[in-house]
Amino acid sequence: MKKALTIAAVILLIAALAAAQQPAKKLKVFISVDMEGISGLINWDETSQGGPDYPLFRRLMTEEANAAIAGALDAGATEIVVRDGHDSARNILPDLLRPEARLIREWNSPLSMMEGIDKTFDAVVFIGFHARAGTPNAVLKHTMSLSLFDVILNGVRVPEAAWNAAIAGYFDVPVVFLSGDTAICQQAREIIGDIATVAVKDGMGAAASMIHPSKAQEMIQKGVAAALRNLKAYKPYKPAAPYTLEIVFVDENQARRAAYVPGAVRTGERSVVFTASDFLDLVTDFSLARR
Repeated sequence: MKKALTIAAVILLIAALAAAQQPAKKLKVFISVDMEGISGLINWDETSQGGPDYPLFRRLMTEEANAAIAGALDAGATEIVVRDGHDSARNILPDLLRPEARLIREWNSPLSMMEGIDKTFDAVVFIGFHARAGTPNAVLKHTMSLSLFDVILNGVRVPEAAWNAAIAGYFDVPVVFLSGDTAICQQAREIIGDIATVAVKDGMGAAASMIHPSKAQEMIQKGVAAALRNLKAYKPYKPAAPYTLEIVFVDENQARRAAYVPGAVRTGERSVVFTASDFLDLVTDFSLARR
């Protein structure tokens, strides 16, 4: 009997040692953070330097980013990168951001709000996103900038979330979660697929009905954690090649300038079209056309 117990103990010890020698499973998460979809925010003045309430909302933007980081950590994330993706790309307060994450600030490449993404990431999270230009009952709706009337990828009118998801998809990384107003949550699910979402406000024309920021942060943390624990349920968003991108500007002079970008075809008074077989070439074209 004692011999049997000894053999069993040795087997358990060997198993424990083998488990300890196995490398910990890695979970690398990319979090892109915009501002218009943050809880409580309703006016353009609140989104930019010089606005009297901008300091408040950059803090709330930071806190919603922190909620996403906390959710990722709850799900076992071992590496987290946060991309400040709004306006100057210098909005998130670095000293208030959770230290478990690295922060990317300022603009540097055509990847824009997705700068830093690569194939080593396991998942992408979008925080504070907004609906595309022209969306009814959407808070501060626009696409990339107020100078663009429409962005159409392979025949689909896309919000920033879908464009950024396509960049992530190029690197085979799925978007698993998005927060913002109800309109962008619906648009993201319709275009990207069955991703997890948290709506922190409902647009009502120029107004909106909001949940409390602390409640929004709680919902974001729980939502991100749940999505990452169910990672296998999500697939990268990969529009089919060859790619066609139509850009419709607000001002015809912008289309005139964009038509000088190599590969651009002027298709109307305010529109140009680009085609590419490699999606990153299209990303570069888009960046040049918007200048």
